[in-house]
Amino acid sequence: MGVQDENTVSASAYSAVVGHETKYTERVQLRYNYRLCPAPGQVQALARAFGCARVVFNDALRARQEAHAAGLPYITGAALPVRLTAVKATPERAWLSEVSSVALQQALADLNTAYRNFFASVAGQRKGPKIAPPRFRSRKDRRQAIRFTRNARFTITAGGKLRLPKIGDVAVRWSRDLPAEPSSVTVIAGAAGRYFASFVVQARGDPLPDTGKEAGIDLGLTHFAVLSDGRKVANPRFLRRAERKLRKTQKALSRKARGSSNRDKARIDVARVHARVADTRRDWLHKESTRIIRENQAVYVEDLRVRGLARTRLAKSVHDAGWPAFAGMPEYKAARHGRTFGKAGRFEPTSQVCSACGVKDGPKPLSVREWTCGRCGAVPAGRAGTLNARGGDMRQGLALAVAGETGTLRGAA
Repeated sequence: MGVQDENTVSASAYSAVVGHETKYTERVQLRYNYRLCPAPGQVQALARAFGCARVVFNDALRARQEAHAAGLPYITGAALPVRLTAVKATPERAWLSEVSSVALQQALADLNTAYRNFFASVAGQRKGPKIAPPRFRSRKDRRQAIRFTRNARFTITAGGKLRLPKIGDVAVRWSRDLPAEPSSVTVIAGAAGRYFASFVVQARGDPLPDTGKEAGIDLGLTHFAVLSDGRKVANPRFLRRAERKLRKTQKALSRKARGSSNRDKARIDVARVHARVADTRRDWLHKESTRIIRENQAVYVEDLRVRGLARTRLAKSVHDAGWPAFAGMPEYKAARHGRTFGKAGRFEPTSQVCSACGVKDGPKPLSVREWTCGRCGAVPAGRAGTLNARGGDMRQGLALAVAGETGTLRGAA
């Protein structure tokens, strides 16, 4: 296996945070993705496992919906595995025994998680927009996934293959070593016909030397990011660059007869263009976020309402920028490398509050980049407002963007 530095992480083996215990924990949960190359027989076995997991999920969801409609008690998570065991003994569902039972149990666990998130959202115990109740999984969904935990006894063989129960030894394109023994693996089939193995590992923290610097990041479209030290990160616009090729493949798709094998091939061609754009964007975001974390001891990012911005005429440019993905990367990397991370609330008046004395000086037009505080005479620029990643009352702030980088972002598309 080749070891790959985090600054040059490939799109097929990117790491993404699953969660961490505290902001300064010594261990963090990371997710490592690798490309799989299953043999034709293994592709059929994976398709069978995807289908069985989907059926188990839908059967459990239907049972809960029917119980709710009939006024019966809620079917608990503990009762679902018992029902599954009974169903597998019937002739109609005997074929469920052809796949790993752990993958089926994890499908039930996904349903329980979806219901918990839905109930928490309805009760107001979950931040963010309201979550809809679980929906049925469709065999026409372009993304299919199954998960194996340690109970399934999946292993990595001496030859570097991933051994999955009732599927076999699947070849893996290792781009770097796993830092620890994985606790679970999710096998994913994408719309472009590619397969991935996503490992969850508990990794030790890797503290970096103290730089004594801090950075506020203002995200935009004219420039992807403007840092408080004056550095501007150009917006690469990956989707815009691929529009010509995407238009060509979409035209070819539109000419194919519906339901034909040629149309399915053309659909895969379109999906591959989108996948290449997503991989390139993800790789670039990882490199930029890692560079910022390595260079600064504290990093602060604004909390943008991307859903609202995506309803404007700049929707394509907003989605192409990948702001939500980027905002999450410094957070888990800061936790892993001993850095401080914080988010400024989207309604925080960072451009109206003096960073020296805290007085609120009122709103200002976008053309105003510096202003003099009427109370203390300070000239806030680059940092404003109040933000404390540790939850205290320390005043920190975000960078003020150049003209055209905030507000409606007029002309940035």
